[in-house]
Amino acid sequence: MEGAGVRLKRVFGFGETSDYDPFLLLDNFGSDNPADYSKGFPWHPHRGIETITYVLRGDVEHQDSLGNKGVIGPGDVQWMTAGSGIIHQEMPRGDQEGSMWGFQLWANLPAAHKMMDPRYRDVKSNDIPEVSTDGGVKIKIIAGTVAGKRGPAKDVIIDPEYLDVIVPARSEFVHPTSLGYTVFAFVFLGTAHFDEDKKTLVARDQLVLFDDGDRIIVTAEDEPVRFLLISGKPIREPVAWYGPIVMNTQEELRIAFEEFQNGTFIKHGQP
Repeated sequence: MEGAGVRLKRVFGFGETSDYDPFLLLDNFGSDNPADYSKGFPWHPHRGIETITYVLRGDVEHQDSLGNKGVIGPGDVQWMTAGSGIIHQEMPRGDQEGSMWGFQLWANLPAAHKMMDPRYRDVKSNDIPEVSTDGGVKIKIIAGTVAGKRGPAKDVIIDPEYLDVIVPARSEFVHPTSLGYTVFAFVFLGTAHFDEDKKTLVARDQLVLFDDGDRIIVTAEDEPVRFLLISGKPIREPVAWYGPIVMNTQEELRIAFEEFQNGTFIKHGQP
């Protein structure tokens, strides 16, 4: 239960962060019951991270201390770099059937960029390129480059790749990965093998964290599989984390919350 009363599934987060570095948290939120999400996430601060929200069903209304406001709907992405500090709210609104579904990923910022100017990007679905392979695999490119097409989320500190991949039944997907990067996949529809030896079948709502290597191989069996494939360059710095603020030291955390209480939290871009 998060926000003002939103039920969600936390895929990882609020524990040991080193395995997923530079990522901190992945939430799978959604329900067909508006009571599970309609109270939303009222005004709250962030500092030291980036939050990436990807919507599959329903809408999310948002507003922040930089003066941004709007709605992201099915297929849209909100990529927010909190940097030195931002205060925002996110209020999920289901579709006509009352259904809501999406993901929120938190990416850490290195110490040298913790206090960078905040920035905000609304990415509409029709601005996200999609490529198809000869084998029928479909890939939406939110960040990164596939088959010469680059996703709209560019100039991000951790050099992320964020793909929404659909592999048809009885098909294979082979994808290059960067050595030394953290790579994981979260399955949200279907089942597939994510190991070359096909010894382990991964099902819906399961996450695969890959060892270091230069490629991944995904093999679907008798049904299609759809998953998020995410990677990024590890930061390898100390993490001091409390609630919505992630810094490098406990003293930096103390200062952040003290500034939030005394009204000096926002450093840039006030309307």
